[in-house]
Amino acid sequence: MSYSINWDMESIFAGGSESTALRDKITTLQQEIEEYAEKVNQWHAVEDKPSYESLTKLLKMGETISNGLSESMTFSRGLLSANVKDKLAAKLTTELSKLSSEMNNSATVLTKKFVNMSDTDWSALLEKEPFKASAFPLNEQREQGKSLLSQEVETAINALSNDGFKGWGDLYNSLVASVQVAFEDEEGTTKHYSAGQAANIMGSAKNPETRLKMLGEWEKAWSEKSSLFADTLNHLAGFRLENYKLHGKEDFMDRPLEYNRLKKETLDTMWDTITKNKPKIVQYLERKAQLMNVEKLSWADVTASISVGDFEPREYSYDEAAEFIMDNFASFSGKMKDLTKIAFENEWIEAEDRDAKRPGGYCANLPESEESRIFMTFSGSAGNVSTLAHELGHAFHSYVMHDLPALNRRYAMNVAETASTFAELVISDATVREAKSEEEKINLLDSKNARAATMFMNIHSRYLFENAFYEERKQGIVTDDRLSEIMVSAQKEAFQDSLSTYHPTFWASKLHFYNTGVPFYNFPYTFGFLFSLGVYARSLDEGADFEDQYIALLRDTASMTTEELAQKHLNVDLTKPAFWQSAIDMVHTDIDEYLEITKKYV
Repeated sequence: MSYSINWDMESIFAGGSESTALRDKITTLQQEIEEYAEKVNQWHAVEDKPSYESLTKLLKMGETISNGLSESMTFSRGLLSANVKDKLAAKLTTELSKLSSEMNNSATVLTKKFVNMSDTDWSALLEKEPFKASAFPLNEQREQGKSLLSQEVETAINALSNDGFKGWGDLYNSLVASVQVAFEDEEGTTKHYSAGQAANIMGSAKNPETRLKMLGEWEKAWSEKSSLFADTLNHLAGFRLENYKLHGKEDFMDRPLEYNRLKKETLDTMWDTITKNKPKIVQYLERKAQLMNVEKLSWADVTASISVGDFEPREYSYDEAAEFIMDNFASFSGKMKDLTKIAFENEWIEAEDRDAKRPGGYCANLPESEESRIFMTFSGSAGNVSTLAHELGHAFHSYVMHDLPALNRRYAMNVAETASTFAELVISDATVREAKSEEEKINLLDSKNARAATMFMNIHSRYLFENAFYEERKQGIVTDDRLSEIMVSAQKEAFQDSLSTYHPTFWASKLHFYNTGVPFYNFPYTFGFLFSLGVYARSLDEGADFEDQYIALLRDTASMTTEELAQKHLNVDLTKPAFWQSAIDMVHTDIDEYLEITKKYV
């Protein structure tokens, strides 16, 4: 079967960024948000008890508005991702962001009213449906509400963030849209590539010299605008730090941990266990360098495909990738396969390799349509197939939670990355199993091991960088040159100085540092990778019986802390090294096999 490589946005709102349907939706949302604000202001807990019928209606109304905002925002951001030059889409995104802020103001009012309820009344409320089903997120909302400032101040912060905090985030997207990477090919022809296209070339070029050359041109392109990126990053961090201070949070890690429902003890244990096991990753990187006939790998070589003997890496057509993913999802979960089939057939995925697309990939939810939209750039590599599977894992996570109350669907990034990475593991293991030669198996094992190196080294460098940057930012503006120094220092520490070249302007080119929705958008990836390894190991032990257990775990991801989730569904303690070591041991098994079968090629 042939599948469209472009997504269908017309079924959401016809007309693109000039959609009259979207304009009508925005008008409706404005009216609903005004009505909601009025009802929230009029609601009094004492008058509503003991039935709390008015609150039930309020929460339902809030859910309807939130779903509408999410649907509209996914649409406008999708248009902008697919064409970073779509100025109308950028304008729509800003307009919707402002509406979201107005909704947040009402949410703040309601939260404050929850805080003012007596503990007795609050406990009694949570014994009743529909509140009982959402007791965890409601308790979380009330607890976090205790640090809120006056309504006037919170409203002012929300209003100022549109042209301040969120405005700087929008500026970053505009700057990325203007980045052009000039690259001279082997015939001597110079072409200009968008950031997304250049990243694909750097990651997929077969020749190490070509990758190194592209890395140099990539660095040059981002360096030309480094002062602008530095201004943007400094002001985003400055806003966060001041906002944290106003709310009584002196430690900039408090909010990221709170957002991910994670203990600091758990995060520290994870990184400490990884660091103790890095020598094995370095062994892998050294062997890969030998196979590439270089003394040390460059930054651009770590995730590059490796070939030995006469083997040439397989290139997948988009249709082949789709069938491969569906076939292998079916071996674990019929429901995963069915959802994936719907995604391909109903054109949920934007995968075309073309100019004017933003770099990277993501999956966004459409709660009203009960669909998702996936964005990536597909150029045919095995890595692209894994990325596609990764994003489809996100879609499956949203799919199995569609019938839950909105409050019980708000899972954090660390557990969000569990479903996506699990899907990726299913595919990467399948490719290794189906290898038709030792040379192909080496290539595919290398891809798996490179993924682990990214999680243990690259992501760790991002975490180290942000920690160091935020510490310095507390004292004042950090220059672009200094940001590059911090970045290289973090990369050398994380990679244990095992590379020949590093990526000084990575802080400018990596979108995650500029995400206004999620603070410290780095460690959730490594957490999700290792946590999904634990889930995957359980699935291998239990076979077909595990599908329902896996779905139950996903459905609980927004209804308890991360530690509670792991204890309930895996019977493990995340604050202890044992779980993390058991997951890392699975990576070691792959590396040991790789080291053994590549001996004859060095």
